[in-house]
Amino acid sequence: MSASIEIAGVSKVYDGGVRAVDAVAMDIRQGEFFSLLGPSGCGKTTTLRMIAGFETPSSGAIRVDGADITHVPAHKRDMGMVFQNYALFPHRTVAENVAFGLRMRGLDKATITAKVKAALAMVELSGLEDRRPAQLSGGQQQRVALARAIVIAPRVLLCDEPLGALDKKLRQQMQFELKQLQKKLGLTLVFVTHDQEEALAMSDRIAVMNGGRVEQVGTPTEIYNQPTTRFVADFIGDTNIFRGERTTTSTVASALDVGKGLILALPPTEGQGTGVLSVALRPEKIRLITRTDAATAAGSSAHGIVENTNFLGGAVLYRVTLESAHRVLVQQPNAGTSRLFVPGDGVTLEWTPADLVVLKD
Repeated sequence: MSASIEIAGVSKVYDGGVRAVDAVAMDIRQGEFFSLLGPSGCGKTTTLRMIAGFETPSSGAIRVDGADITHVPAHKRDMGMVFQNYALFPHRTVAENVAFGLRMRGLDKATITAKVKAALAMVELSGLEDRRPAQLSGGQQQRVALARAIVIAPRVLLCDEPLGALDKKLRQQMQFELKQLQKKLGLTLVFVTHDQEEALAMSDRIAVMNGGRVEQVGTPTEIYNQPTTRFVADFIGDTNIFRGERTTTSTVASALDVGKGLILALPPTEGQGTGVLSVALRPEKIRLITRTDAATAAGSSAHGIVENTNFLGGAVLYRVTLESAHRVLVQQPNAGTSRLFVPGDGVTLEWTPADLVVLKD
């Protein structure tokens, strides 16, 4: 049976006053694939290590199914751990590596053999029991590390960037396999990564961390489509961020004046008011068409010149310089039949006010 985890106001301060984690609070649900996402040094690995019991919080509490485990030793927490470098014993066989945790628990030989065989079957490594890590590919070593973690039937599985050493194609394959295995076993899985695409593809929910704090917790759709802060909007995928003064015009009741003649109509739900705001506009929300002399919609279109292009295969990313001198990223699907814009082309950009997301500063 998997477990729920509560992290209640947890901080970690190292010698010298370095605050790696600052009053982090979050609830991880039973059976959930939960990712800690953020740049290097944001506190995500330290948070994971405190859940595992390898680090002790300076303040706050960690609870599993309501029981306080803040000061419970790591080996008594009933959690499996998968590391980025796999941490396999090079002199031991695959079977011996997977059996390690079972032997530490004092199980009999027959039980260990049966459990190891079942775990290796789950990760599709049957028949490789007698090989040593050096005889395996990176993906196979990762599977051995995973089998070693799940063979003890943990209530919680903790993964510290376990796919980071794999090439892109194998990494994507293992993303699907790990997600499938997690759901099959019903594990609560806490996954640390700095890769936004990986977190969006695999997670039920994501906690985006920055500077030791949690900026936002939400589903992948919520994190991507409705970022609450400038950091989240900028860190998750490509985005255009504008900052300016709220204003009104003769045609727009609530708008943002970002300077140099560029006015953005705000979403209808934003209402009226004054003050400084920041908004985000995703590149794929902008439509790019051949420039026309027709009047553009007030606050939701602009003219510009294509500065450069980045062909992505299924899509094309354009950088466009607007008449206001603002640079904007625009992503268009590669239909295969339509002409692609090239540097120097005059274009018109169109979007809807509802596509703008107002951010907290």
